[in-house]
Amino acid sequence: MRAEATNRVHLVFTLFDADGSGQLGANDFDLMAHRVIDAADTSSDAAKEAMLAAFRRYWTTLAAELDTNGDNMITLEEFSACVLSPERFDDTIEDFALSLAALGDPDGDGLIERPVFIALMLAIGFDRANIEALFDAFEPNDDDEITVTTWVQGIKDYYRPDKAGIAGDHLVGQPGA
Repeated sequence: MRAEATNRVHLVFTLFDADGSGQLGANDFDLMAHRVIDAADTSSDAAKEAMLAAFRRYWTTLAAELDTNGDNMITLEEFSACVLSPERFDDTIEDFALSLAALGDPDGDGLIERPVFIALMLAIGFDRANIEALFDAFEPNDDDEITVTTWVQGIKDYYRPDKAGIAGDHLVGQPGA
């Protein structure tokens, strides 16, 4: 696994650990889902429900695939396997990515405005400077918008162990930054 992928998975684990216990559990995914949904104040109820369902599916898939000792908790070591075997999680990651991007596109025009993107990413827990760098790396249009497709692909790339130099690496921060 590339060092960049290891850094990304460590960051995501820390963010998903919403209660700060050092392990992931179902409660962490509900806490995070509600933070994200609360940040999506202009999104439809259907989009919010889809996001909640995606977070719950994410947890269910992780628990089924990675909880090696059956304690209904996922350690960082267990979680790292999701990057080592991304094909086991492709459908779950795609569902998550599509649901998150739908929250970012409440008017359904296929475009996500910077303020909406920032609000959702802050709710997840990423640092604002890194969020701004990511948005810029997605090459927004003249109206400061990115496409839903770009964001969905960026999320999927984030979980690929063979990817380096991707836009998502901005979320981890740059060496020396």
